[in-house]
Amino acid sequence: MAEGTFTNRLAKEKSPYLLQHATNPVDWYPWGEEAFQKARAENKPIFLSIGYSTCHWCHVMEEESFVDPQIAKVLNDHFVSIKVDREERPDVDHIYMQAVMAMTGSGGWPMSLFLTPELKPFYGGTYFPPQDRWGRPGFVAVLNAIHQKWSNDRESLLKSSEDLTQALRAETERRVIEKHELGKETLQKAYEQLESRFESDRGGFSDAPKFPQGHVLSFLLRYWKRTNESQALEMVEKTLTEMAKGGMYDQLGGGFHRYSTDREWRVPHFEKMLYDQAVLSKAYLEAYQATGKSEYAEIAREIFDYVLRDMVDEKGAFYSAEDADSAPDPSKPNEKREGAFYVWPKEEIDTHLGKEKSEIFNDYFGVEVHGNAIHDPQGEFGNKNILYVAHSVEETAEKFSKSKEEIEKLLDESKKMLLKLRSQRPRPHLDDKVLTDWNGLMISSLAFGSRALNEPKYAEAAKKAADFLLSKMKDKDGRLMHRYRDGEVSIPGFLEDYAFFTHGLIDLYEATFDPVYLEEAKFFTEEMIRLFWDEEHSGFFLAGRDSEKLIARSKELYDGATPSGNSIATLSLLRLGRLLVNRDFENRAQKTLESFSKELTQYPSGYSQMMVALDFAIGPSREIVIAGDERDPKVQVFRRTIDSQFLPNQVMIFRPTAGGAQKKIELLSPFTKNQNMLNQQATVYVCKNYVCDLPITETEQLRNLLAH
Repeated sequence: MAEGTFTNRLAKEKSPYLLQHATNPVDWYPWGEEAFQKARAENKPIFLSIGYSTCHWCHVMEEESFVDPQIAKVLNDHFVSIKVDREERPDVDHIYMQAVMAMTGSGGWPMSLFLTPELKPFYGGTYFPPQDRWGRPGFVAVLNAIHQKWSNDRESLLKSSEDLTQALRAETERRVIEKHELGKETLQKAYEQLESRFESDRGGFSDAPKFPQGHVLSFLLRYWKRTNESQALEMVEKTLTEMAKGGMYDQLGGGFHRYSTDREWRVPHFEKMLYDQAVLSKAYLEAYQATGKSEYAEIAREIFDYVLRDMVDEKGAFYSAEDADSAPDPSKPNEKREGAFYVWPKEEIDTHLGKEKSEIFNDYFGVEVHGNAIHDPQGEFGNKNILYVAHSVEETAEKFSKSKEEIEKLLDESKKMLLKLRSQRPRPHLDDKVLTDWNGLMISSLAFGSRALNEPKYAEAAKKAADFLLSKMKDKDGRLMHRYRDGEVSIPGFLEDYAFFTHGLIDLYEATFDPVYLEEAKFFTEEMIRLFWDEEHSGFFLAGRDSEKLIARSKELYDGATPSGNSIATLSLLRLGRLLVNRDFENRAQKTLESFSKELTQYPSGYSQMMVALDFAIGPSREIVIAGDERDPKVQVFRRTIDSQFLPNQVMIFRPTAGGAQKKIELLSPFTKNQNMLNQQATVYVCKNYVCDLPITETEQLRNLLAH
């Protein structure tokens, strides 16, 4: 970014994205009443720019347009310019993304809109080059055209803004609900739609670009479990295997990049998002439980290692993202290129590894003299290598006449050496804000990972993050907040904050058996219903009834890069309904499914996380109660027996034998009162939909029962 001598109002903000624009010559305002009043007082249209701090094309538009004094002058003279961090204000982002998609048929970031002073949109798009290019209108031409239209034909703009706003309200505030029957046939239709899109050569469900879709894979695993449809499992395994082999996976440091620009998963868009690590680690863990294949467990561990090394603050909360761009040359920190931190010239590898190791490393990871990027749309990877698994360990061992174990040892040593070397490079920008919703997803995956991998350290990391949110992100009235950064807690929480954090708390309870987390999950679920529930049509709104009023109050169902709040809320209601014997929670889950049943029936594969919830609702589901002393080795054996298996539609509760924890559990979950130890032995009660089998005191009995 070009250095400027300007400082605008964004310098007072906490958002890393807004701060990136604080020295632009554009007279930026943050979203708020000051900007709205200025637009109304001066009768100017609003230019609304929405993005996030690790967005590559947001950086490009800034460097091309927002640091240009001439373009800034046009904006400052004729518009009121507002910057919004989509990760801080998903409500604003969602409403205006709907507007852009209605106007253009597609959306993305940076998002560029023009609004009336009453915040009603009349024109918009995504990235605009400064001048006409690639079939896109230039930003300067767009600004001048809108200024002329606002000056000479304002009524037509006002009318189009009113029409579009009414259409948004009609869509987002929900029409009369059409109820459709949801059942096993819905799950089958979702599977068939995914199977028809499956890319059999390389996995995934599109050609290029390819996005990781962890919740799609989680649904397919459940469908396989339900139906024994082998193709469902094959699609999951092919996708997980190919993703982990590709350049989209950080072969040295662990963790997944945002998406692949090609169909082979070879050339990624290099940003790393916390939510991808959370969703994908869960999918790998479930695949490990389902298949027993250690390579899936290893990828999950490497993801967790990355997050706990590079994405966590000293208090245990998780940061949001790392940028795709960084400086290849430490002496020129402002000259950044995509992927510079991650790519390698062959000679650098050769120099640092030496002849034997480099030959083996280069063969295994596909390193070439002139670089190996098969897709380089911006010409940034010349003579550079993106590490990917080009050959199997067995193939490499045969080629170099070594044992498999020798090759694995050499590769492990080489990876550690190059990771240490890479750590000395200028790092990509770290978006260090803490978001409650994304932390909730990560807490859930770490807690689940501690069970699936029998690794207590992951539960400890999840616990530390949850305790941070509970201590810092609840205000004095118990209202959950959305964002923490630099000591400041701000923005009332959205549906995703409540739903995702509750989801994490349930998993954390099942990992630790600490009833505090179950108690908090119940509290936040009741608050979620109070703040977000649609009393007229059921389901949940994105923003709370106490949040800022926008031009429409929206709902979200589509499961995109992250699952929707409604999908996770529905699953959490079902899980807590079973854990606490709370019929109201289960009834609201049922009503939520019914309220979206038209969409779910028409295109169920677009709502894969909601299909996970529907799969749970259809059942059969299991309620497992372990009664005993947590220190009893037999209790731990029972736990390992349960945790090592893929049992997606189950909840688990622990009933201590005495003390305050016993009283708290019995108060939270009254049905556990009569589930005592049998003959003074640790005892397991396995129930299906509240109908319980005989109590179990032997591990083999439990294993046999869970297998059926």
